[in-house]
Amino acid sequence: MTSEAGGRIFFSNIKRSMEEEDEIVLVSVGVDIGSSTSHLVFSRLVMERLDNRYIVSERVVLHESDVLLTPYAENQSIDGEKLGAFIAEQYASVGITPEKIDTGALILTGVAVRRTNARLIGELFAKEAGKFVSVSAGDALETTLAAFGSGAAAMSIEEQTSVMNIDIGGGTTKIAICSQGAVVDLTALDVGARILSFDEDGRVIRIEEAAKQIAQELGFELALGDRPTAQQLQSLVASMADRIMQVIEGQALIPSTAALLRLDPLLHTHRPSIVTFSGGVSEYIYERETANFNDLGPLLAQVMRERVKAWSGVKLVTPAQGIRATVVGASQYTVQVSGSTIIVEPKDTLPLRNIPVIAPQLDLSHEELDSSQIATLIEQSLKRMDFQDAQTQVALCYRFEGSATFQRLDAFCKGVHRGFKSLIDAGLPLVLIGEADCAGVIGIHFLEELKMTTPVISVDGITLSELDFVDIGSMLETSGAVPVVIKSLVFPHSGGLGKTGLKSVAV
Repeated sequence: MTSEAGGRIFFSNIKRSMEEEDEIVLVSVGVDIGSSTSHLVFSRLVMERLDNRYIVSERVVLHESDVLLTPYAENQSIDGEKLGAFIAEQYASVGITPEKIDTGALILTGVAVRRTNARLIGELFAKEAGKFVSVSAGDALETTLAAFGSGAAAMSIEEQTSVMNIDIGGGTTKIAICSQGAVVDLTALDVGARILSFDEDGRVIRIEEAAKQIAQELGFELALGDRPTAQQLQSLVASMADRIMQVIEGQALIPSTAALLRLDPLLHTHRPSIVTFSGGVSEYIYERETANFNDLGPLLAQVMRERVKAWSGVKLVTPAQGIRATVVGASQYTVQVSGSTIIVEPKDTLPLRNIPVIAPQLDLSHEELDSSQIATLIEQSLKRMDFQDAQTQVALCYRFEGSATFQRLDAFCKGVHRGFKSLIDAGLPLVLIGEADCAGVIGIHFLEELKMTTPVISVDGITLSELDFVDIGSMLETSGAVPVVIKSLVFPHSGGLGKTGLKSVAV
């Protein structure tokens, strides 16, 4: 994107003005690079003008890449040469060069987020850096992406019930419970298809600590070069399934299962009536894959399918996406322009790029606002989206309702300040984006009443949702407003969630 004189926003790749065009066509690519597999999806988005708004009217998948077993070098870092060759091959197979890509999303999960790997992968996509949303997904965010990408979140709206999505990958199992289109509970544990993998002769060539520990509990040892018996493998997989079922059914966790959890255990406030599977193992569960990749995938799929089918009161349903659930089909560029009653202090803080958005369910309609509750909900959102480590700038999306009295503003601002304490203490800008026309007074309250010393960006007139990313441009001299570019992760078959690109925006 580039900004021309007068604050008009143009798509840099095709030089079309969103103020003049009735239709804009974007070519997008979603890239998922994970511990076990890597793959791409190329799409075409058609955006049409509706009054003074744009909506995505058509999303066509141009090409789904092969699924590559993520290549590793001898030092267990990702083999950049092999990965680069695979990516180049997929671009060539669809006849698209990187220069023709308008937008996209790069999702890094598992070991791909390690610093050395992330740097290497960043170099592979350096030319497209300005076009891509880049997400380093920790366990909580990866679980959330799988729930939305599989279609489980949308299903919870369509079926008006709670839906549990179980994403079983190579190294971990991610569990999310969805209700009314939102993820309301989640966890993850160290159980996956490739915690043990073999060569063509059945000898162990990769073993994770979780596999060693489970085997020891079962009374046998596993080591590189061993050739486990069929009975040992069946026992191992049965124990893995036992642990997953303990977690999802709300059973009391035995200590060794609790030790495998990568997040807090499920709260079990919403009992699911539907279960869906995603991730690599789901391809076997729904009988879309028959090939053997020399790991525990086929065995684990068979056992988990039987266990869930036997779970009383729960129906096993096929979701929209399986192994590609966390591959984001596209990153939709849209533009909104903020209101003019905003605060940007200091002004040279802008522009900011690729700021992830959290949207906790803050009820700001009551006459008396509870600052402690506001702080807690913000902290929970930061944790759920893996942004609590004070290394990433984050924007808060909120909807302030009711009168802007001093007491209500003070309670809101103190709650936000407490919720963002770790980020503020790290010197990161406080970025607030609201819908109602009150950004100016909120920004002033932070600066004058709470004596904020870190940068404060408070803008309004913008509609966002969680899993959005924003670019905030420099202030427009003609209006005192700022342009905001919204990059929404677009998931297939997610009607009603604002994640199909059907989220309308003012231009």
